[in-house]
Amino acid sequence: MADHSDTPSDKHVSATWSGTVVADSYHTIVVEGNHYFPPAAIRREHFRASGEHSFCPWKGTASYYDVAVGDEVNAGAAWYYPEPMQEAEKIQDYVAFWRGVEVRPG
Repeated sequence: MADHSDTPSDKHVSATWSGTVVADSYHTIVVEGNHYFPPAAIRREHFRASGEHSFCPWKGTASYYDVAVGDEVNAGAAWYYPEPMQEAEKIQDYVAFWRGVEVRPG
């Protein structure tokens, strides 16, 4: 079985897009180099449900959010696993980013 370990992080991490912080936490989980933010750490006013989905063989089916700041929309820039496979259950509903959203300490 492949090692798909997750690493809790207690460092302050924020996600920024279009000059706006869209998520902020001291309690992310790092999986495959991506910080997954707890659901309470995202600023919901910047997230819209997307119809996009993808599949990971060990995490399951991911759902996506569009990230919106003002009139700008970054389609499918955030993803999460609403019903992950058992090996990934620690990141259930946690949110990760890509497509130009900057995730960094501080």
